[in-house]
Amino acid sequence: MLASALLATIVFVPMDDRPVTLQLPVLLGRIAGRSVVTPPRQTLGHYLQSGSPDAIIAWLNAHAPPNASDLVLSTDMLEYGGLLPSRTPEASYATAAMRTREFALLRAEYPRAWIAAFGTVMRLAPTGIPAIGPGSTYFASGATWQYLWEYANLHDPLLPSEEARAAQLRTLAGPAFDDYIADRSRDLAIDRFLVQLAAPGGPIDRLVLGQDDAGPVGIDVPDRETLESDVARLGAQERVSIEPGADELGMALVAHALARGANWQPRIAVRYSAPDGASAQDPLEYGPISVAIGHLIVLCGGIEDEVNPQIVLFVRVPGTNAAHDDAFIAAMQSEEGAGRSVALADLTYLEGGGDPGYAVQGAFAQRILADGVATHLDAYASWNTNANTVGTALAEAVAAGAGRRTGTYDDLAHREFTFMRFVDDYAYHVDVRPLLNAQLTARGVDHMILLPPDDAAVASENRALLWNGAQSILAQLYPNYHIAAMQITLPWDRTFETQIDVGIAPNLRE
Repeated sequence: MLASALLATIVFVPMDDRPVTLQLPVLLGRIAGRSVVTPPRQTLGHYLQSGSPDAIIAWLNAHAPPNASDLVLSTDMLEYGGLLPSRTPEASYATAAMRTREFALLRAEYPRAWIAAFGTVMRLAPTGIPAIGPGSTYFASGATWQYLWEYANLHDPLLPSEEARAAQLRTLAGPAFDDYIADRSRDLAIDRFLVQLAAPGGPIDRLVLGQDDAGPVGIDVPDRETLESDVARLGAQERVSIEPGADELGMALVAHALARGANWQPRIAVRYSAPDGASAQDPLEYGPISVAIGHLIVLCGGIEDEVNPQIVLFVRVPGTNAAHDDAFIAAMQSEEGAGRSVALADLTYLEGGGDPGYAVQGAFAQRILADGVATHLDAYASWNTNANTVGTALAEAVAAGAGRRTGTYDDLAHREFTFMRFVDDYAYHVDVRPLLNAQLTARGVDHMILLPPDDAAVASENRALLWNGAQSILAQLYPNYHIAAMQITLPWDRTFETQIDVGIAPNLRE
């Protein structure tokens, strides 16, 4: 199996073209020395422009590598044209269902491949888009989104105390309300179809449906319960999971494919920074963080093993105090000294939201960079939801471990991935993004859609600030390396994310 894995390709269809969903899964393959190929970039859409499912399906049938050992496919992209379009009325149920039947054809074309699919249970509301520029024609932009979001956060069924407000919100939302409810119904029907295709004997070997941003109460709860009932009725528990998260699912399944290629089931232990860390709650997830973490270990191809782990996942949680941090760092150093792979997921960004979390997260990043702990990490992530952060860190550590076991590990690619995470999660989200947003807010500019001339000006300032931050980080993280090339962009003309394409190289010896 190992010999074939060195040549075989992973075919990957992302949920959209953001860095976290497209760039990072491909880079995981580089770390492990495996090729991860994707459809042509123009077929994937861009922000409010939907991708082209039919063009992607044509590419899968005519141009995808015939020797592919694994197919990891976003159902949101294949059915609707991406994550954002999956929340809009753009595609009918009939169209989405027709595209979903492609899985049976792919099974016939790739009879020995591992076919994995990932989709989402629609979140509480559509994408929040200001009613300006391209957002002016979005079906639920501006105040309409706020009405839908508030409605979606009510109980289902409604509590008596909620009924009057619910009726008012339905009126305020206007025609978009009916579209929103129809979208939810369509998405649920397609997700139920996917569960059938992943039942024993079906064409999908592994299916994960991530509960996109949603808490323990809301209109999504009956959808999730229906899907869980379907999984149990079909006896598909070993092949289908429904769990918190969205953006990290592609990375996790690519990591799983890499582990499969190495004939390896990683043994993973979890260490929290505080005694009650497992019970911490991300407000955008329906259970304590331990629920998502447990699911992600399995989704990455691993098994939880607290006694004899190969990877130790350190999870820093909100509420961690100075004494906890001291013990936490000492434990990481001990595991690193023992030769174990150490992955760090810092969730303190969630601490109170905004500035309090930034300060806590940033101070810890500075500390582990300064004392050398960061240099020996196999993985680092520290921004976005619990599932997004943990999924990124676990996938990176699994990719590195898989590459080491097949003899194809790329140390430079691994360093670049970790460096990018510090620049993005720490320098950008802790230091640069809050500054950019404050400047835009002071001028009355919405940072979710940057129009000319603000788009070019903000992108330029972001590049200048991040270049300085990146060079400072690299000097501490890998002091014997320098930046050979780096491109910094705001890929969706908003400040929510940045994209960093970087090449580093060892310093020349004098």
